Amino acid sequence: MFKRVHGVLMRGHQVASRPSKDYPYSALEKQKPLFKALGLDLGGYFNGTLNISIAPLTFEMSAPEFTFPLVEWTDLHPPETFSFSRGFVHFNGRAYPGWVYYPHPETKKRHFQDPSLLEFIAMEIPEIQYGDMLEAEVNAEEITIRGG
Repeated sequence: MFKRVHGVLMRGHQVASRPSKDYPYSALEKQKPLFKALGLDLGGYFNGTLNISIAPLTFEMSAPEFTFPLVEWTDLHPPETFSFSRGFVHFNGRAYPGWVYYPHPETKKRHFQDPSLLEFIAMEIPEIQYGDMLEAEVNAEEITIRGG
């Protein structure tokens, strides 16, 4: 069962899609081959994340389709645990398939996310810009939405 929530596209930490002051490479470029080896191929998706604010709602990754514990994807900090749940981003009348990407905060040393910010890996969405209104569609059996 899928649930749609309204959201706004927000600027993220800018580390998933390109080199940054924290990483000399795109984090997703380093992570995607590791996730593929663990059973989740993200090869066809845009090499970045969409940060979707669903405030004042919050979410909890309650029973994700995939959880990869303690992935050693960089030598710049300790391993991180990642979870993924299938979903869609709806923008301008189209649905774009993707995955909610959830680096577990208890293993994350940098770039903490607000619990009202869904991070999506999706197909490329033409013309989308920060501040745009959209909808996120999440699997309600895997992600619990709270509030509202």
